Amino acid sequence: MRADYPSLSKTIASLTEGEEDTIALMATLACELHHADDRFDWTGFYRVVAPDLLKIGPYQGGHGCLVIPFSRGVCGAAARSGEVQLVADVDAFPGHIACASSTRSEIVLPVKDAAGRVLAVLDIDSNRPDAFDAEDARALTEILTAVFARR
Repeated sequence: MRADYPSLSKTIASLTEGEEDTIALMATLACELHHADDRFDWTGFYRVVAPDLLKIGPYQGGHGCLVIPFSRGVCGAAARSGEVQLVADVDAFPGHIACASSTRSEIVLPVKDAAGRVLAVLDIDSNRPDAFDAEDARALTEILTAVFARR
């Protein structure tokens, strides 16, 4: 089952309306996104906690890496560049961090505030190769913008 992004966007907007706490918002999004699509094997946030450093935030799925520097992996690349990382084959990504051996492909999106600062990244892993596409990137970016760019 692939996510019905228009319906998911409406549900998330309703659930997050009026909420200002970033961790509560991340927890709600991780849960809603994770259960909306069977391609999503691990769904979660890595928060910017210091210059060039991410720490795990709310997530759904097995254990994730606890700390990721901006200089390493797909999450680090998204945080460093502020751009979506769409990785069809994680084994082909230079410096990929294997938090779970089952991960075959990944999409990582920067989470930005109203000023355009990266607050976190949303990391979605799949145990399927080439699981994500430009439509996922577009729809997920719209959801993140609607929830976090108002802060």
